[in-house]
Amino acid sequence: METIVSAVTSDLLSRALSVVIQRCKRPKAEEAEHKLQRLQRVLLRADAMVKEAEGRHIGNQAMLRQLEMLRQAMYRGHYMLDTVKCRGQEGDGEVSSGLPVTLPRFSSARHRLPSFPITSSKKNLKNTMPNTESLNKLEKMRNGLETLMDDMVEFTVFLEGYPRIPRQPYSTYLILDKVMFGRQMEKETIINFLLRTGVAACDESPKVLPIVGAAWVGMTTLIEHVCLDERVREHFSSIVFFTEDDLGAQGMASPLPPDIGVIKHQDLTATSYGRSLSVIELAGDMDEETWSRLYSSAASSMAHGSKIIVASRSEKISGLGTTQEALRLRHLPRDAYWYFFRTLVFGSANHEDQPKLASLAMEIAALTNGTFLGANIMASMMRANLNARFWSRLLQCLRDYTSRHLLMFGEHPADLIQKGRPVYACRMTQQSQISILGGNIYQKGPYQKCSTQNDVSKLTAQDIITGCVTHEGKFTALTWRSTIPPYYTYFVNCESQKAGCSTIGKKRPRQARF
Repeated sequence: METIVSAVTSDLLSRALSVVIQRCKRPKAEEAEHKLQRLQRVLLRADAMVKEAEGRHIGNQAMLRQLEMLRQAMYRGHYMLDTVKCRGQEGDGEVSSGLPVTLPRFSSARHRLPSFPITSSKKNLKNTMPNTESLNKLEKMRNGLETLMDDMVEFTVFLEGYPRIPRQPYSTYLILDKVMFGRQMEKETIINFLLRTGVAACDESPKVLPIVGAAWVGMTTLIEHVCLDERVREHFSSIVFFTEDDLGAQGMASPLPPDIGVIKHQDLTATSYGRSLSVIELAGDMDEETWSRLYSSAASSMAHGSKIIVASRSEKISGLGTTQEALRLRHLPRDAYWYFFRTLVFGSANHEDQPKLASLAMEIAALTNGTFLGANIMASMMRANLNARFWSRLLQCLRDYTSRHLLMFGEHPADLIQKGRPVYACRMTQQSQISILGGNIYQKGPYQKCSTQNDVSKLTAQDIITGCVTHEGKFTALTWRSTIPPYYTYFVNCESQKAGCSTIGKKRPRQARF
């Protein structure tokens, strides 16, 4: 009898404790939902303020810095909100979407590859409650955003005094793949340099602004958008682009005549006073003696108030500037890159309506190594297949692709391609191995003629990834066609080989690190 009473008492106590725990959890869950909603409302206000400011010609450097602070805080807020909301989404199909992305210590990509702390769970989002630490971070993020926006009261007042930017048909915030993203601060910095005029009589030599950036970081796109700005076009009578080949044809010793470069703008009106802008694009560096000859010849032929922009991947050109330090373009921060990738994938649709897809998208974004090229390739495939099972297969493909190169070469495949190294293609099927010979990804402008029949190939990078390419031999595939100026089309030279026939390891065995 005592045993039965003890068992009943134990059962009643267990049920009572369960009720108490559930009652304690309910207020905490409501508190978490309340904090998420408050952060979301603050982010909506920040979005509206940023978009309004981006639609104005702001010339004040202090205001531009303040806007950049708000923009970066907004990206961080969106990233934190999406991370919390995506936490707990279970992968669909044979791939679990909750595995973290971990890079070995020897990977150079570790410093640049975003890491998204998404955990897996079999519960849905409503049943996944942020822990106390996450709630504190949400509260801290919201307070920081509110404080920053409260400090920008004068900013909003001054903003009304700046003219609006006339919008072209492609300039829409609903289609981000047709708008330059993340370079507003750099664009205005360059424009302010170009429009600044010297007043001293001895200040007649052309001023030089060096711009340094890695491959595919958006340097050419940024310069193109600067040169398309109406303020710049009204200030200069001519804008001419020169490449290393153009300078080599002139022997680096004579002035820069427009006929050897690409004329982007020409307007011989009286308001520009003959001022010209020369843009020199280099793949590498330029020694001081060569630059001294080139600058001296340019200074003798260019009108007062003319400017020169020198753009290169080499840090050595940073010493060529005359008025200020070089402008350095870096890859987007993790938070901004996720905002960019998310909008590319979901467009104007609300990603919160599809939390499982949003969770997969965060992990795929982490594996693209922060590159614009990789983001556009992946986003185009994901937009065409809004299916969690397909996205899970693509995620697994990217994991295998990245891990393979990290184990074989100690570097992310995107870094290998930038160095001209061959890589294995990312494939969702295992019919054959495709290696990119020499990592030779090249670009062509809209007015450049195709040098070979391969340049008009109908094969695409998406065909390679999905396994549509089955033949052996060398071929060229279309990687990506940009929809914003300068409208470059990117191609990649490939070679399809059977498994076990790859020559990557044979060509450069000394470069493999284990």
